[in-house]
Amino acid sequence: MNEREARAILFSAIEGGHTFWAAEIYGSSALEVINKLINGGYDRIKYGALIDYISLTSSDSILSSIDAAGSTFLVPGDNFWPSRVEDLVTPPIALIGKGNLAVLTNDSLAIVGSRNPTNYGARIAGDFAAGFVDREWAVISGGAYGIDTYAHKGALIAEGCTVAVIASGIDVNYPAGNTRLFEEICESGALITEVMPGVKAMPHRFLTRNRLIAAMSLATLVVEAAFRSGSLRTARDAAELLRPVMAIPGPIHSPTSDGCHRLIGERAAELVTSVADAVEFIGLNQ
Repeated sequence: MNEREARAILFSAIEGGHTFWAAEIYGSSALEVINKLINGGYDRIKYGALIDYISLTSSDSILSSIDAAGSTFLVPGDNFWPSRVEDLVTPPIALIGKGNLAVLTNDSLAIVGSRNPTNYGARIAGDFAAGFVDREWAVISGGAYGIDTYAHKGALIAEGCTVAVIASGIDVNYPAGNTRLFEEICESGALITEVMPGVKAMPHRFLTRNRLIAAMSLATLVVEAAFRSGSLRTARDAAELLRPVMAIPGPIHSPTSDGCHRLIGERAAELVTSVADAVEFIGLNQ
């Protein structure tokens, strides 16, 4: 077994964002971790289910299922591995990608926000996405309804590249209404996930997915977000990585802008009102 095969087995067995196992794998190697699991280096009672799974699972079957989904298994050291994710406290064991994976090495901006945006927010997301792809950046978002969708579409309409980091298997179109969008994204950009093919989206996977969006990007822009929004988690993940965070102001009585105003008020994000503002702020903070 080599390191790639060992990562394939652990990737299929361990949920993304696991602090202990990420530290173990990146502290030594996936191959060393598997050898320790099999040879009693970890508590056999506490990790019994994981040990049993590893003993009964072959890397060939895992890699074959990824190939069958028309996707590519990515590990550190691969040409298109997005190395910025290794800055995370819990970097991914591996990733699965589909489409033009070369885009993962581009400079990129994360655009995130509400699933129920106003017309104002939808327009801003599309405009900023178009503005950045015109500067040959990629736009990264989460493939969800709302601001994510408008950001992806804005990049595509401007004939640029965009990346959707999804919370389900690469072959599970979630949300189903964005199936066509995912196909269009793959023509010039890519889909990325941290779970195996066939795995359904679950609430906790959106939160662990958000850290990848923040880490893969050089900066994050929050367009519209409620006071308690998953987009704020992405912004805070980016801030923890010392990446520039920006927010778009909205009407003071708009609940969909409460989260943006909170970030700005706490000085956790820079207020920006134009693509030029955002470009200047990112340039000053790199």
